[in-house]
Amino acid sequence: MNHRNGFNPLSRTTAHRRAMSRNMVTSLFRYERITTTKAKALEVRKAAEKLITRAKEDTVHNRREVAKFIADEKILNKLFTDIAPRMKERNGGYTRVLKLGYRQGDAADVVILELVDYKLESEADKEEKKTSKKAPAKAAETKAKKSTSKSKEAAETAPKAKKTTSKKASEKKEESKAE
Repeated sequence: MNHRNGFNPLSRTTAHRRAMSRNMVTSLFRYERITTTKAKALEVRKAAEKLITRAKEDTVHNRREVAKFIADEKILNKLFTDIAPRMKERNGGYTRVLKLGYRQGDAADVVILELVDYKLESEADKEEKKTSKKAPAKAAETKAKKSTSKSKEAAETAPKAKKTTSKKASEKKEESKAE
């Protein structure tokens, strides 16, 4: 007997449910942490865990079977080269569901679905990313400053235009306060 071994249809058609599941699993593997409702998370979790188990052994057959579910090639490679090797010693239980509370609009139970070895970015990690992004950004800034300084020089040499009769709202407020 196969009682109670089905799935939650989530009040969606088969095509919608399948597409939603694929998209959510892809997002889970891309970001390693997603926020969704509890019912969706429990359904997505089943598919994600099966895919991770398959990805633990990197064969052509397993890649093709997983590719039926995950359309994005970058995410597929990430699953086989990054996520599955991290889960090599683990026998199932690759995801975790953390309860957040209830959604304001419809009081749906909202949860975070994440991979078990997901690590939050600490303040030090954020600072390192900012400094690494600033180095290329500074080069771009110097180029931008040079181009803006040239345009300012050109604007200064050009004759100044007369002020228009309309004033900004802030100037009007200042005049009314002065009176």
